[in-house]
Amino acid sequence: MAAWKSQVERFCHEYLQLEPSLDFPDDAYLREAEVQDTIFGTIFAEGAVRYSPPPRYRLRVLKQLVARIEASISDWDQHAVSDDLMVALSVLLATPIPPETDSAQQKCYVTYHLSALPRAQPAQPCVTLLENRFLISAAGTTGLRTWEAAMHLGQYLCRHPSIVSGRHVLELGAGTGYLSILCTKHLDAAHVIASDGSDDVINNLPDNFFLNGLQDSPRVVPMDVKWGYALMGTEDEAWNGGRPVDVVLGADITYDDSVIPALVGTLLDVFALHPRVEVYISATQRNIKTFQVFLDKCRLNHLDVEDMRFEVPPRESQDGPFYNDQVAIRICRVCRSQEHGG
Repeated sequence: MAAWKSQVERFCHEYLQLEPSLDFPDDAYLREAEVQDTIFGTIFAEGAVRYSPPPRYRLRVLKQLVARIEASISDWDQHAVSDDLMVALSVLLATPIPPETDSAQQKCYVTYHLSALPRAQPAQPCVTLLENRFLISAAGTTGLRTWEAAMHLGQYLCRHPSIVSGRHVLELGAGTGYLSILCTKHLDAAHVIASDGSDDVINNLPDNFFLNGLQDSPRVVPMDVKWGYALMGTEDEAWNGGRPVDVVLGADITYDDSVIPALVGTLLDVFALHPRVEVYISATQRNIKTFQVFLDKCRLNHLDVEDMRFEVPPRESQDGPFYNDQVAIRICRVCRSQEHGG
């Protein structure tokens, strides 16, 4: 791929993920008509993006893009700003945009490109979600946006697809459903339960299944699972209809030490029902003490925790999804201690 094409693709991927700070292509490329046409046709042309970022964000990025193109041009006889980009900017400038305080309360479309997966023509595989980047629900849930630990665990699974391929997966604290959708849509999981204990989150999941063409799929289902409560079915049916669970996934679910006893209790229930289950937990190391509470609780309950040593890639080498490289994210595999029947 030509250097300018890789820079343009990365810029477009950042834009569709609603990144606050974008890596614009080099000035030497931006002034070229072919580069401007490619950017316009990829993200600004009418119908180019099925689920577009909100108007306020589109306007801000397009203003910055046009300003950078203008600054890159030294010979206006040889180069110019694309008419298409200028028309798109004028249309956005003439479009009423809600106040920023109102925009912050609205859900918006966010598309995450999966650079660790083989490219499927004509585009990189992706997951599109309806999120609220700023809102924490009245119940205090943080599950209305996708967090770094989910993206990082997703990259790990993309690098090791055999973990979930053809297997039955239970995601704890599914949030937006990023990992559940990734496993169903791109990693060929046999069946996925996207579980959460928040009604807000559970009610949001069908919309995100729809955005990824999974609305009629029997292979992924939302489920209300509250940690610390016994996993039970109806009077005459086993939990989960008696189906197996081969893999449990959890991302950013250890951030609150007050819920860790309940979380570990649920893991113990899963191990009791499915002794051969594999558990993968991804945790952003914002508070090392909190994760230590999780480690200690696991040890007290005869669970071994193995660090999978999967480093966060430097930001400049990320091609999607994009996430913070300044905070460590730890991926661990949890299993029952061998001396206690593991």
